[in-house]
Amino acid sequence: MNHFMLPRSHSKGRTAQQGIALITSLLILVIVTLVAVSMYRSFGLQEKITGNTLEKQRSLLAADSALRYAEWWINQGNTGTGSACAGVVNANTQANMKICSNALGMPAVLPWANRFEYKPPTMTVLGGGGLNTATSGVVGDVNYATVPSLYISYLGIGPDGKSMLYQVTGVGYGGSTTSASVVQSTYAMTYATKDLSGP
Repeated sequence: MNHFMLPRSHSKGRTAQQGIALITSLLILVIVTLVAVSMYRSFGLQEKITGNTLEKQRSLLAADSALRYAEWWINQGNTGTGSACAGVVNANTQANMKICSNALGMPAVLPWANRFEYKPPTMTVLGGGGLNTATSGVVGDVNYATVPSLYISYLGIGPDGKSMLYQVTGVGYGGSTTSASVVQSTYAMTYATKDLSGP
């Protein structure tokens, strides 16, 4: 009688293969987790950069609105060598505006002790900033933290002898007082005389 022996399955080799598969799976899981955490941090950083850029843009536009208002006001014929300016004045009332004979000391040190505050008609200002709610304006738009300010100082007569030079400075804030922009321009108001005696 012939006995045939069937080959035995080696459970030891099979267990070793299962162990390697488990270790490989765990390594892949660790790598995927590290990639996911890295992407999450990257997205968070990108979101902060975008938010800071948006705040910078808001404060710059607010400062520019104050600067343009001051230049428009000078262009309406409101010129002269100015007088001393002191305190905080509401510039939305044009009669309150004036040209200052004293220069603005340090424009980068905010808030200025002496300034004219100008709030554009469509701007919503609320201490603390944040987003508008249904009761405070356009939903989803930003509340500016502080009213933009401006300052106009007389610099003297221009090199041509016909222009009066003014330094116009504006400051604006974004949705918080930590985001501020200061802009300056030199504005020349030129007067020309026309000889009416000739042809």
